[in-house]
Amino acid sequence: MDANGIRKQLQEALNDYFRNVELKKNSLFVLGCSTSEVLGKWMGSDSNQSIGNEIIETLLPILNEHHVYLAVQGCQHINRALLVEREVAERRNYEPVSVIPTLHAGGAAQVASYHQFTDPVEVEHINAEGGMDIGDTQIGMHVKFVQIPIKTSILNIGKAHTTFLSSRPKLIGGARAIYDPQKIDEPLLSDKEKISL
Repeated sequence: MDANGIRKQLQEALNDYFRNVELKKNSLFVLGCSTSEVLGKWMGSDSNQSIGNEIIETLLPILNEHHVYLAVQGCQHINRALLVEREVAERRNYEPVSVIPTLHAGGAAQVASYHQFTDPVEVEHINAEGGMDIGDTQIGMHVKFVQIPIKTSILNIGKAHTTFLSSRPKLIGGARAIYDPQKIDEPLLSDKEKISL
């Protein structure tokens, strides 16, 4: 798989995602990425920095266009810590931890992000509004509850399976509950209920 092919697949997948999902300004989008899987190898067995660079260089401008921040999940060797911009960590009260990503302890996408972010820091836990998983690295633990799988026309980046997530607030209540403010067509309290108050 050449760099142009990876870039094209990633662009198409993200365009599909953002056609279906509108993340609010300053939302957080988590990336899980195995460059080994992109090459058709077992996760962590053949990490490739060139592919990691290509993925981050393609992803960042698209997220910037949508005013969304990137968090990059590290591998199990750093306990899946996440690389974010320091301003994201401060705004969201994420506590930084001390580790610098390397190709085999963090992964190629984290290393690429470390060099492209303005002021990168690692944090242990986040609650992202959406995300993308390249190679079945399992990003679900980092996305807000309730998670929504998003289908795109791109099922693979290189040879790596892709999964996309969005999220929404929990729907609570029951049969009488209304979730869409546009559907409120009656007073919140009846005259009889007002009297009883």
